[in-house]
Order: sequence, then C-alpha cells, then structure tokens
Amino acid sequence: MRIGDILDEKGGDVFTLSESALVADAVDVLGENNIGVVVITGADGGVVGILSERDIVRRLREHGAAAIETGLSKCMTRDPFTCSRDVGLDEVMGTMSKRRIRHMPVVESGKLLGLVSIGDIVKRKIEQTEREAAALRDYIAS
Repeated sequence: MRIGDILDEKGGDVFTLSESALVADAVDVLGENNIGVVVITGADGGVVGILSERDIVRRLREHGAAAIETGLSKCMTRDPFTCSRDVGLDEVMGTMSKRRIRHMPVVESGKLLGLVSIGDIVKRKIEQTEREAAALRDYIAS
C-alpha cells in the first residue's frame, strides 16, 4: 500500500495558514476543527512549515501569554519532512517513528496534495494485517 491509497480514501483536505498569520489564528483553526496540526504555506502556496499543538505549548511555556500574538514563522517547524503519493507505508512509518513526528504533508512538484498522520498509517497497517490473516486462514481451511 502506498500513501496515495490513503489520500484516495480520506481525501486531500488540509488546513493551512500563511506564514504571516499569528499563533492566535492557528489556535482558532486547530480548536474549531478539532485537529492537531496545521500546514504553513508560503506566498507561492508551497509548504514552508508545520505547526502542531506541541509547538504552541512550547512557545507558551517560553514566552507566556504574549506568545499568542507571535507570528507563525517564529513558532512553526520549518521545512517539515514530506513524502509523495508513491511512497510506501512502511517507509513513511519508519520516518515518522525515527523522527518522532505524527503528521507528514504529501507534496508533489511543490504542490500540497494532502496530509497523513501516524493514525492513518497504523489504521491501514492493521487492516492489511487482518486481510493477510484472513487469507491465511482461508488457505489453511481449504
């Protein structure tokens, strides 16, 4: 299974903000949509960063309430790890595990196609394992 299969199933909707937005804007988007991450785009629409709830918490700890008025460019993780539609689940899962990240933008030719989470990957891996187990049971039973 490839990342593109996940996007085909779940869609490519991604919440994004401009790097000129404020942390307050990100808090609104995260809270209103019950999500944990927003992708930050540059003037050309390309991915320049990613901002997670953890990034906001760290900023609040360091700077207190004033952090809410900080620009995203000072709070986001720049140049996040990305993948393309053709990459296999095992490779992305390995990168996420090794780098301790939970979300990865899917990008091709500089265009944001979607976002996958570790939850998306684990769900598909479980489904794959269950299908393989069922096939083995059917094989043994026949």
